[in-house]
Amino acid sequence: MAVRKKSGHGKDFSPIFLAFFLILSCGVFMALKVETDGIIRKKIPGSSIIYIPSGKYLKFATFGYSSLLADIIYVWAIQYYSDYNIPERFEYLDHIFSIISELDLHYLDPYDTGALIAAYEAQDLDLALKLLDKGLEKNPDQWFFPYTGGHYAQMIKKDQKLAQEYYKKAMEVKGAPDILRRLYADSLYKAMDYQSALQAWLEIYQTTTDERVKKIASNHLYRAKATIDIQNIKEAIEKFKQRFGRNPMDLSQLVKAGFLGSLPKDLDGKEYVYVPQTGEVEAPTIWWKR
Repeated sequence: MAVRKKSGHGKDFSPIFLAFFLILSCGVFMALKVETDGIIRKKIPGSSIIYIPSGKYLKFATFGYSSLLADIIYVWAIQYYSDYNIPERFEYLDHIFSIISELDLHYLDPYDTGALIAAYEAQDLDLALKLLDKGLEKNPDQWFFPYTGGHYAQMIKKDQKLAQEYYKKAMEVKGAPDILRRLYADSLYKAMDYQSALQAWLEIYQTTTDERVKKIASNHLYRAKATIDIQNIKEAIEKFKQRFGRNPMDLSQLVKAGFLGSLPKDLDGKEYVYVPQTGEVEAPTIWWKR
Protein backbone atom coordinates (compact mmCIF):
# COMPACT_ATOMS: atom_id res chain seq x y z
CA MET A 1 0.00 0.00 0.00
CA ALA A 2 1.40 3.36 -0.95
CA VAL A 3 2.10 5.73 1.89
CA ARG A 4 1.46 9.44 1.27
CA LYS A 5 4.34 11.54 2.58
CA LYS A 6 3.89 15.02 4.00
CA SER A 7 5.41 17.68 1.87
CA GLY A 8 8.34 19.73 3.13
CA HIS A 9 6.05 22.78 2.95
CA GLY A 10 3.72 21.24 5.56
CA LYS A 11 6.60 20.60 7.93
CA ASP A 12 7.65 24.27 7.80
CA PHE A 13 4.14 25.69 8.12
CA SER A 14 3.15 24.28 11.57
CA PRO A 15 5.98 25.84 13.69
CA ILE A 16 5.66 29.18 11.92
CA PHE A 17 1.91 29.25 12.43
CA LEU A 18 2.30 28.31 16.11
CA ALA A 19 4.86 31.03 16.71
CA PHE A 20 2.66 33.58 14.96
CA PHE A 21 -0.31 32.49 17.06
CA LEU A 22 1.64 32.82 20.31
CA ILE A 23 2.90 36.28 19.40
CA LEU A 24 -0.60 37.37 18.44
CA SER A 25 -2.01 35.95 21.70
CA CYS A 26 0.59 37.80 23.76
CA GLY A 27 -0.23 41.02 21.95
CA VAL A 28 -3.95 40.61 22.60
CA PHE A 29 -3.28 39.76 26.25
CA MET A 30 -1.11 42.85 26.72
CA ALA A 31 -3.74 45.03 25.04
CA LEU A 32 -6.42 43.66 27.36
CA LYS A 33 -4.20 44.20 30.39
CA VAL A 34 -3.57 47.82 29.47
CA GLU A 35 -7.29 48.31 28.98
CA THR A 36 -8.28 46.68 32.28
CA ASP A 37 -5.59 48.54 34.20
CA GLY A 38 -7.30 51.75 33.15
CA ILE A 39 -10.57 50.72 34.78
CA ILE A 40 -11.03 52.32 38.20
CA ARG A 41 -11.75 49.67 40.79
CA LYS A 42 -14.40 50.81 43.23
CA LYS A 43 -13.98 47.85 45.52
CA ILE A 44 -11.59 45.04 46.31
CA PRO A 45 -12.52 41.56 47.57
CA GLY A 46 -13.84 41.70 51.11
CA SER A 47 -15.17 45.25 50.94
CA SER A 48 -18.50 44.05 52.31
CA ILE A 49 -16.84 44.19 55.75
CA ILE A 50 -17.81 47.87 55.86
CA TYR A 51 -21.46 46.86 56.19
CA ILE A 52 -20.95 44.83 59.37
CA PRO A 53 -22.43 46.94 62.19
CA SER A 54 -19.92 45.92 64.86
CA GLY A 55 -17.03 43.61 65.59
CA LYS A 56 -18.99 42.32 68.57
CA TYR A 57 -21.30 40.45 66.20
CA LEU A 58 -18.35 38.86 64.44
CA LYS A 59 -16.78 37.82 67.73
CA PHE A 60 -19.67 35.48 68.55
CA ALA A 61 -19.24 33.75 65.20
CA THR A 62 -15.51 33.06 65.52
CA PHE A 63 -15.82 30.27 68.13
CA GLY A 64 -12.86 31.57 70.11
CA TYR A 65 -10.74 32.58 67.13
CA SER A 66 -11.53 36.30 67.21
CA SER A 67 -7.82 37.21 67.35
CA LEU A 68 -7.20 35.27 64.15
CA LEU A 69 -10.05 37.08 62.42
CA ALA A 70 -8.70 40.41 63.71
CA ASP A 71 -5.38 39.52 62.04
CA ILE A 72 -7.10 38.70 58.77
CA ILE A 73 -9.14 41.92 58.70
CA TYR A 74 -6.06 43.96 59.64
CA VAL A 75 -4.06 42.52 56.72
CA TRP A 76 -7.06 43.16 54.45
CA ALA A 77 -7.30 46.76 55.73
CA ILE A 78 -3.67 47.41 54.77
CA GLN A 79 -4.51 46.31 51.23
CA TYR A 80 -7.73 48.31 51.20
CA TYR A 81 -6.05 51.56 52.29
CA SER A 82 -3.18 51.05 49.88
CA ASP A 83 -5.59 51.15 46.94
CA TYR A 84 -5.77 54.76 45.75
CA ASN A 85 -8.51 53.84 43.26
CA ILE A 86 -11.06 53.73 46.08
CA PRO A 87 -11.86 57.42 46.61
CA GLU A 88 -14.34 56.84 49.45
CA ARG A 89 -12.16 54.47 51.47
CA PHE A 90 -11.52 56.93 54.30
CA GLU A 91 -15.24 57.17 55.08
CA TYR A 92 -15.02 53.74 56.74
CA LEU A 93 -11.64 54.06 58.44
CA ASP A 94 -12.99 54.47 61.97
CA HIS A 95 -15.50 51.65 61.46
CA ILE A 96 -13.01 49.14 60.06
CA PHE A 97 -10.40 49.67 62.75
CA SER A 98 -13.11 49.66 65.41
CA ILE A 99 -14.13 46.19 64.20
CA ILE A 100 -10.53 45.00 64.59
CA SER A 101 -10.22 46.46 68.11
CA GLU A 102 -13.54 44.90 69.17
CA LEU A 103 -12.33 41.50 68.00
CA ASP A 104 -9.05 41.86 69.90
CA LEU A 105 -8.82 44.74 72.36
CA HIS A 106 -5.11 44.16 73.00
CA TYR A 107 -4.02 43.99 69.37
CA LEU A 108 -1.79 47.08 69.41
CA ASP A 109 -0.69 47.56 65.81
CA PRO A 110 -4.12 48.40 64.31
CA TYR A 111 -4.62 51.35 66.69
CA ASP A 112 -1.29 52.83 65.65
CA THR A 113 -1.64 52.01 61.95
CA GLY A 114 -5.21 53.31 61.82
CA ALA A 115 -4.09 56.57 63.44
CA LEU A 116 -1.20 56.84 61.00
CA ILE A 117 -3.52 56.44 58.01
CA ALA A 118 -6.00 58.92 59.51
CA ALA A 119 -3.31 61.53 60.24
CA TYR A 120 -1.24 61.41 57.05
CA GLU A 121 -3.51 59.89 54.39
CA ALA A 122 -7.02 60.98 55.37
CA GLN A 123 -5.66 64.15 57.03
CA ASP A 124 -8.20 63.68 59.81
CA LEU A 125 -6.21 64.35 62.96
CA ASP A 126 -9.26 64.19 65.22
CA LEU A 127 -9.90 60.62 64.06
CA ALA A 128 -6.23 59.75 64.52
CA LEU A 129 -6.34 60.97 68.11
CA LYS A 130 -9.63 59.14 68.68
CA LEU A 131 -8.03 55.83 67.62
CA LEU A 132 -5.00 56.47 69.84
CA ASP A 133 -7.26 57.36 72.77
CA LYS A 134 -9.11 54.09 72.27
CA GLY A 135 -5.81 52.23 72.20
CA LEU A 136 -4.79 53.76 75.52
CA GLU A 137 -8.20 53.13 77.05
CA LYS A 138 -8.00 49.43 76.24
CA ASN A 139 -4.26 49.18 76.95
CA PRO A 140 -3.43 51.64 79.76
CA ASP A 141 0.09 50.22 80.11
CA GLN A 142 1.12 51.39 76.61
CA TRP A 143 2.78 54.82 76.79
CA PHE A 144 3.28 54.76 73.03
CA PHE A 145 -0.33 55.77 72.30
CA PRO A 146 -0.33 59.10 74.19
CA TYR A 147 3.23 59.76 73.01
CA THR A 148 2.08 59.44 69.39
CA GLY A 149 -0.94 61.62 70.16
CA GLY A 150 1.39 64.28 71.53
CA HIS A 151 3.59 64.06 68.45
CA TYR A 152 0.61 64.48 66.11
CA ALA A 153 -0.79 67.36 68.16
CA GLN A 154 2.55 69.14 68.23
CA MET A 155 3.84 68.52 64.73
CA ILE A 156 0.66 68.36 62.64
CA LYS A 157 -2.04 70.24 64.53
CA LYS A 158 0.42 72.74 66.02
CA ASP A 159 -1.54 72.61 69.26
CA GLN A 160 1.09 72.79 71.99
CA LYS A 161 -1.37 72.66 74.88
CA LEU A 162 -2.97 69.50 73.52
CA ALA A 163 0.50 68.05 73.03
CA GLN A 164 1.25 68.77 76.70
CA GLU A 165 -1.82 66.80 77.77
CA TYR A 166 -0.77 63.78 75.74
CA TYR A 167 2.86 63.90 76.84
CA LYS A 168 1.76 64.19 80.45
CA LYS A 169 -0.44 61.10 80.07
CA ALA A 170 2.47 59.22 78.53
CA MET A 171 4.80 60.26 81.35
CA GLU A 172 2.38 58.78 83.89
CA VAL A 173 2.55 55.29 82.34
CA LYS A 174 4.92 52.96 84.15
CA GLY A 175 8.06 52.32 82.14
CA ALA A 176 7.68 55.40 79.94
CA PRO A 177 11.06 56.62 78.56
CA ASP A 178 12.72 59.69 80.01
CA ILE A 179 12.59 61.55 76.71
CA LEU A 180 8.89 62.23 77.32
CA ARG A 181 9.82 64.69 80.07
CA ARG A 182 11.89 66.62 77.56
CA LEU A 183 9.13 66.59 74.97
CA TYR A 184 6.73 67.87 77.61
CA ALA A 185 9.11 70.67 78.62
CA ASP A 186 9.64 71.61 74.98
CA SER A 187 5.87 71.82 74.38
CA LEU A 188 5.59 74.16 77.38
CA TYR A 189 8.14 76.49 75.83
CA LYS A 190 6.49 76.40 72.41
CA ALA A 191 3.16 77.22 74.06
CA MET A 192 4.95 80.33 75.41
CA ASP A 193 4.56 79.17 79.01
CA TYR A 194 8.17 80.11 79.63
CA GLN A 195 8.10 80.01 83.42
CA SER A 196 6.69 76.47 83.47
CA ALA A 197 9.19 75.44 80.81
CA LEU A 198 12.00 76.83 82.94
CA GLN A 199 10.86 74.79 85.93
CA ALA A 200 10.42 71.63 83.84
CA TRP A 201 13.90 71.88 82.34
CA LEU A 202 15.39 72.68 85.73
CA GLU A 203 13.87 69.51 87.17
CA ILE A 204 15.29 67.47 84.29
CA TYR A 205 18.71 69.07 84.77
CA GLN A 206 18.73 68.38 88.50
CA THR A 207 17.53 64.77 88.34
CA THR A 208 19.21 63.26 85.29
CA THR A 209 22.41 61.23 85.61
CA ASP A 210 23.04 61.30 81.87
CA GLU A 211 25.60 63.99 81.03
CA ARG A 212 24.29 64.33 77.51
CA VAL A 213 20.76 64.97 78.77
CA LYS A 214 22.14 67.37 81.36
CA LYS A 215 23.78 69.37 78.58
CA ILE A 216 20.53 69.43 76.58
CA ALA A 217 18.62 70.58 79.64
CA SER A 218 21.20 73.27 80.36
CA ASN A 219 20.81 74.72 76.86
CA HIS A 220 17.04 74.75 77.12
CA LEU A 221 17.30 76.35 80.54
CA TYR A 222 19.45 79.04 78.98
CA ARG A 223 16.85 79.67 76.27
CA ALA A 224 13.91 79.78 78.70
CA LYS A 225 15.67 82.14 81.12
CA ALA A 226 16.88 84.39 78.30
CA THR A 227 13.40 84.60 76.84
CA ILE A 228 11.93 85.62 80.21
CA ASP A 229 14.70 88.14 80.89
CA ILE A 230 14.46 89.72 77.45
CA GLN A 231 10.69 90.05 77.76
CA ASN A 232 11.11 91.85 81.09
CA ILE A 233 13.81 94.13 79.69
CA LYS A 234 11.73 95.04 76.64
CA GLU A 235 8.73 95.86 78.81
CA ALA A 236 10.95 98.13 80.89
CA ILE A 237 12.33 99.77 77.73
CA GLU A 238 8.78 100.50 76.55
CA LYS A 239 7.90 102.13 79.86
CA PHE A 240 11.10 104.18 79.74
CA LYS A 241 10.27 105.28 76.20
CA GLN A 242 6.75 106.29 77.18
CA ARG A 243 8.10 108.51 79.97
CA PHE A 244 11.16 110.01 78.32
CA GLY A 245 10.25 109.78 74.63
CA ARG A 246 13.38 107.82 73.73
CA ASN A 247 15.17 104.54 74.29
CA PRO A 248 17.62 104.36 77.20
CA MET A 249 21.24 104.88 76.27
CA ASP A 250 22.14 101.70 78.13
CA LEU A 251 20.22 99.09 80.14
CA SER A 252 21.50 100.40 83.47
CA GLN A 253 19.23 103.45 83.00
CA LEU A 254 16.24 101.10 83.38
CA VAL A 255 17.38 100.29 86.91
CA LYS A 256 18.12 103.95 87.75
CA ALA A 257 14.67 104.97 86.49
CA GLY A 258 13.05 102.27 88.63
CA PHE A 259 11.70 100.13 85.78
CA LEU A 260 13.88 97.18 86.76
CA GLY A 261 14.94 96.14 90.23
CA SER A 262 18.25 94.87 88.90
CA LEU A 263 19.77 94.19 85.52
CA PRO A 264 19.36 90.48 84.65
CA LYS A 265 22.20 88.43 83.17
CA ASP A 266 22.06 85.24 81.18
CA LEU A 267 22.59 81.79 82.66
CA ASP A 268 26.34 82.09 82.11
CA GLY A 269 26.53 85.44 83.93
CA LYS A 270 26.89 87.52 80.76
CA GLU A 271 25.07 90.77 80.05
CA TYR A 272 22.42 90.88 77.35
CA VAL A 273 23.28 92.66 74.11
CA TYR A 274 21.40 95.95 73.73
CA VAL A 275 21.16 98.24 70.67
CA PRO A 276 19.91 101.67 71.86
CA GLN A 277 19.17 102.92 68.34
CA THR A 278 16.52 100.21 67.78
CA GLY A 279 15.75 99.11 71.33
CA GLU A 280 16.53 95.50 70.42
CA VAL A 281 17.81 93.11 73.09
CA GLU A 282 19.46 89.75 72.41
CA ALA A 283 21.13 86.97 74.34
CA PRO A 284 24.92 87.10 74.08
CA THR A 285 25.05 83.39 73.11
CA ILE A 286 23.01 81.24 70.72
CA TRP A 287 21.38 78.76 73.10
CA TRP A 288 21.96 75.61 71.07
CA LYS A 289 25.62 76.49 70.44
CA ARG A 290 26.61 76.71 74.10
